Amino acid sequence: MKVDVLVIGAGAAGLMCAITAGQRGRRVLVLDHANKPGKKILMSGGGRCNFTNLGVTPAQYLCANPHFAKSALARYTPADFVALVEKHRIAYHEKELGQLFCDESSKLIVRMLLDECAAADVRVETSCAVSRVRKTEEGFNVLTAKGEVHAQSLVVASGGLSIPSMGATGFGYELARQFGHGVLATRAGLVPLTLSGKHQEHYQDLAGVALPVAEARVGKRRFRAGLLFTHRGISGPSILQISSYWQPGDDLRLDLSPEQNAGDWLVSQRVARPAAELRNVLGDLLPKRLAQRLCELWLSSKPMRQYRDAELRALGATLHDWPMVASGTEGYRTAEVTLGGVDTDGLSSSTMQSKQVPGLYFIGEVVDVTGWLGGYNFQWAWASGRAAGESA
Repeated sequence: MKVDVLVIGAGAAGLMCAITAGQRGRRVLVLDHANKPGKKILMSGGGRCNFTNLGVTPAQYLCANPHFAKSALARYTPADFVALVEKHRIAYHEKELGQLFCDESSKLIVRMLLDECAAADVRVETSCAVSRVRKTEEGFNVLTAKGEVHAQSLVVASGGLSIPSMGATGFGYELARQFGHGVLATRAGLVPLTLSGKHQEHYQDLAGVALPVAEARVGKRRFRAGLLFTHRGISGPSILQISSYWQPGDDLRLDLSPEQNAGDWLVSQRVARPAAELRNVLGDLLPKRLAQRLCELWLSSKPMRQYRDAELRALGATLHDWPMVASGTEGYRTAEVTLGGVDTDGLSSSTMQSKQVPGLYFIGEVVDVTGWLGGYNFQWAWASGRAAGESA
């Protein structure tokens, strides 16, 4: 089979690239080894797909070159994708912090992308693995489970290593290396953190206890959102966000009461409830089980009248700077994204094309560009896919 553009990977980036190239009149084939397209789209946002974020700027992305994502993000914005969603009459809502979700199902986003592919005469083949890629004078010769494909341009949109149960592999990284591209060390991002030893024992039976708002801090980076204790450690949006910046050995701190000055509040409670035990008072500020555990192991507890103001303010300061000794992460099994990947130094920031191999492109998660939680990674997929599709 001969095509103008072969896209490997029928995820968010790959489908957007295929649509854009198809609309230019290019003959486009999309291949994916999975049994259906858009698997990550389908599972995202609890099945409702957090498809973009209204507050996207390059500052919400991790990359060895912080300037790399600027061009693509500026040329295809959240408003551009929202216009496409509205064109297909998909109802959506803003949940919080600029996060846009489907009212109904993420299946509607996949359907929209496939309908756009069909309108642009793009062919999408699933259950089709790629076993070999060779550069030729005309472009690329690709051996697949369904025969050979000859393509002028090859776009690698194969994703990262996160959620291997959905078919994630290191295929894109191997292909990058084959063609002389650097691949930066990869690790799990947007992932729960694990505790071990005594640290795990202290919190293990708090699994299921949640703080609606907590602040997780590593160095100067901080995120304020929900926190959840799990059987193996800690999770929730604040932890998933900080996990992309945390490395083993880093000092992780939690503010357990970021919206209330705990010291002032405790002093006021001493006046209002002098006979109440600290553990019971703290149970009104924090989840009761967490308050009990903190008092059992670290803070002790006595009637409020027995504390001096200075002691209560010091106690409050401790709650705003609580140390949490994480040992690792849950890994790719539950990670939403993969940090690291194809080195952007070898790619054009405006087209995503390889600087070494004309006609070869890398887009989406396989590239060393990783967004925050909240629709940012989808916007990178749309933007990088669009950039490559305009050129491939």
